[in-house]
Amino acid sequence: MSRGIQLLVLACCSLPVYAQEMSFNLRPGVTAISEQVYDLHMTIFYICCVIGILVFGAMFWAIFHHRKSKGAVPAQFHESTKVEIIWTIIPFIILIGMAIPATKTLLAMEDPSDADLTIQVTGSQWKWHYKYFEHDLEFYSVLASDMEQVKGKLKKRDNYLLEVDHPLVLPVGKKVRFLMTSEDVIHSWWVPDFAVKKDANPGFINEAWTRIDKPGIYRGQCAELCGKDHGFMPIVVIAKPEDEYASWLAEQEAAYLAKQAAEQELVAMTMDQAELMELGEKVYLKSCAACHQPNGEGLPGVFPALKDSPIATGAVSQHIDVVVNGVPGTAMQAFGKQLGLKELAAVISYERNAWGNDTGDLVQAKDVVAVQNAAQ
Repeated sequence: MSRGIQLLVLACCSLPVYAQEMSFNLRPGVTAISEQVYDLHMTIFYICCVIGILVFGAMFWAIFHHRKSKGAVPAQFHESTKVEIIWTIIPFIILIGMAIPATKTLLAMEDPSDADLTIQVTGSQWKWHYKYFEHDLEFYSVLASDMEQVKGKLKKRDNYLLEVDHPLVLPVGKKVRFLMTSEDVIHSWWVPDFAVKKDANPGFINEAWTRIDKPGIYRGQCAELCGKDHGFMPIVVIAKPEDEYASWLAEQEAAYLAKQAAEQELVAMTMDQAELMELGEKVYLKSCAACHQPNGEGLPGVFPALKDSPIATGAVSQHIDVVVNGVPGTAMQAFGKQLGLKELAAVISYERNAWGNDTGDLVQAKDVVAVQNAAQ
């Protein structure tokens, strides 16, 4: 047997192992559903391979043995009922055999009942917000890769564009139900190791679920083209053993409640113009400049300018309302939950006094709270 044939036989015999090692194949994942999806994928792949070998084998055999140079004379016939029945029944049986396991897997994927934990996942341009139901905990998860890496000025790390400041933390061995929605455009929450990919649509709630079998760090991305920074919207999930998760949750809840209490103490605080402008510029460059541009002139026809804007130079209460609650039907997000009271007051003050706006208005935390309370 030639060396080439030996390698071919070895590859065919080892195909299940090779399939898992090949980077371009699906991942077996770390959940029962992801393993079912992987097994279903490989089963149907093998069926397609067998069909391909039989069909092309028969075709090439017929071409070779019934070639004109061998004196073959083509038969003259039309409409064979027997052949029509055979090539209808055989594909039908194959499809039914493929549909049964596929249907079982799909039904299991769409069954979020009896969940141990429910988390609301909200997409927005371009970040994820996670809210733990039945717990006092919610936070935003934002890309942590340095933009200098994006520009090629710094060496890219191993998890470039797949790292966040606040990862989602889940317990191992518990059924987690996800409620997916969006604040602006269509996003898609996708983690390959969980075999979970679900659209987050504005105004709708979609459901998905997972039960992670192995502790670890798992990464994903938004899988829907959601705007110019679509590629900067990663997902990071840390799966912890149940006891470690319980400790983490208690610690995070305490920190969240402490932060909420500290926010209320800011209501009585008054910041001077220098402090507001310094902090406001930092917040603006981080959260607003991507759309409205660092010079406040926006992108004509896409994002409105803040320089000489009727919002930034008009009534203070209206400006606060736009920043805190956003503008429905536009790309203007609600920053009321994304930023603290101090940051909100600072960035609004900055927008009202930068780029020649010079209104002289200094917004304080109590002004933001007053608008928030009026909207409730």
